[in-house]
Amino acid sequence: MDDAREARAGSPFLNTKQAAAWLSLSARTLEKMRVRGRGPRYRKHGGVVRYHIADLESWSAGRAKTRTSQ
Repeated sequence: MDDAREARAGSPFLNTKQAAAWLSLSARTLEKMRVRGRGPRYRKHGGVVRYHIADLESWSAGRAKTRTSQ
């Protein structure tokens, strides 16, 4: 089972690799976005970064465009 399908089937909290797969990004890209404060909201559970699927959906929806010049 690929990471994205596995992530959707289980907990709403995803690790960086799963969240990146869910967004069709590389884990490294998501890490860079997090460091720069440009990525989706995340949480730390015991010092471990976790993304909630609702936050990923919200972040993605906020990037919807209607034309290429936006």
